[in-house]
Amino acid sequence: MERQRLDKWLWHARVVKARTSAAALVEAGHVRINGVREKAPGHSVKAGDVLTIGLDRSVRVLKVIGFAERRGDASSARVLYDDLQERDLQDDDLQHPRE
Repeated sequence: MERQRLDKWLWHARVVKARTSAAALVEAGHVRINGVREKAPGHSVKAGDVLTIGLDRSVRVLKVIGFAERRGDASSARVLYDDLQERDLQDDDLQHPRE
C-alpha cells in the first residue's frame, strides 16, 4: 500500500477515536499536509508526508512512515508515524542539558 485516505490514516494511527471524528477534523481545516491546509477527508497521504494536526489543546506534527489495513492497538498504531515534536524535545535536551 503506497497511499491511504487521510481520514482513514488518522483513525488507524489513533490520532482520533472514530473515523467520523477524523473526517470532521479534516473538514474543519485542522490538518495540514506538508504545510498546506487540507479540507478533503479523502485526500491521499503517502509515506514521507508531514501532517500538522491541531487538536483541542495541542498541535501534533507527525511524519507518515507506514500504513495499516486495519485499526490495531496503540503499539501497532505507533509504527505508522514518527512524532517530530518528540524528536525536537529530545534535541533540545541534548543541546541544553539541565544542570
